[in-house]
Amino acid sequence: MPIEFLGIAALNNGSESQPRSGSSFDLDYTLRLARAHEDNGWDRVLFAYHSGSPDPASVAALVAARLDTLKILLAHRPNVSYPTYAAKVVATLDQISAGRVNLHVITGGSTADQAAEGDHLSKDERYARTGEYIRILKQAWTSTERFSFAGSHYRFEDFVSDIFPAQSPRPQVSFGGSSPAAYGIGAAEADIFALWGEPLADTAEQIQTITDAALASGRTERPRIQVAFRPIIAATEALAWQKAEDILGRIEQRVASTATPAEALALASPENAGSQRLLRIAEQGDRFDKALWTKAGKAAGGRGNSNALVGTPEQVAEALLDYIDLGVDIISARGYDYVDDTIDFGRYVIPLVRAEVAKRDAAAAAATKEAPRDAA
Repeated sequence: MPIEFLGIAALNNGSESQPRSGSSFDLDYTLRLARAHEDNGWDRVLFAYHSGSPDPASVAALVAARLDTLKILLAHRPNVSYPTYAAKVVATLDQISAGRVNLHVITGGSTADQAAEGDHLSKDERYARTGEYIRILKQAWTSTERFSFAGSHYRFEDFVSDIFPAQSPRPQVSFGGSSPAAYGIGAAEADIFALWGEPLADTAEQIQTITDAALASGRTERPRIQVAFRPIIAATEALAWQKAEDILGRIEQRVASTATPAEALALASPENAGSQRLLRIAEQGDRFDKALWTKAGKAAGGRGNSNALVGTPEQVAEALLDYIDLGVDIISARGYDYVDDTIDFGRYVIPLVRAEVAKRDAAAAAATKEAPRDAA
């Protein structure tokens, strides 16, 4: 099964290791980064969401119109719009892009950032709302007949859209989370379940939890699995680790010089289960398996896809193949210098992984084809 690579559609050049040099939305930089993905073998980019960020849907429409093949994953929080409206926005964007849009539904891991846009539900209530939201989206994208909905969070009568997605039957919905509520909702409703990069044993445990929850919900198979990393690659292993330590130093310096007391507390004691997991893993050690490194993730408070894979392109590719062996379908990756790291990863790592996956798929197909003859 072909593997998919997801990058980041950053709107400026700021990252954990460097402050941005201009405004929150740098049009030229945004397009340059998107083209770096399209020109270097990536499949899709994520347009992220934060309470104060530029509107990701508008920027995604711009990128879709300017680029030819790059696919889009649009992040969206249920609290900011009614699901019937969101369904029309995504369907319109899918038409603009000729069927290149998926939706990443964010339940919300920060109570403070949710409250910044008027959302005061508890975490479990937010997950329940997300479940309803996804079910409504799916029906709005596919139903040509009017339908009604009566749930705990949404209620409407006789809705039918006059705009449908370009892709059939509909865009895919991805979802992330690491709490029991997240596993239950995501496994039941999502097409793609997004995880952050953890050691192989922990990732295998999460995949099994998702699989069990999906089957318990009545599904016949689990969602596709996505795992996210921060690749740090160089020509030699020694240079890669030197680069990693330099990045760590810059992250620590930024945190020390810019974090308010409240932000420092949030970094040390995050409220979302995913970040808590990453910090617990970091307490167990700095390095795991072939290339996983936790120090940069710990310095960033376990926020986002913050654990790194460090090494030569060959070493990082080998590490990624171990995750693919666990059943991972989508690799999410972003470096710290977005444009340069996007180009390097696309040129030197993606081809290695794709070639090995294709080789394995061909071998499996050949074995399957030969099996009946052997049995005879």
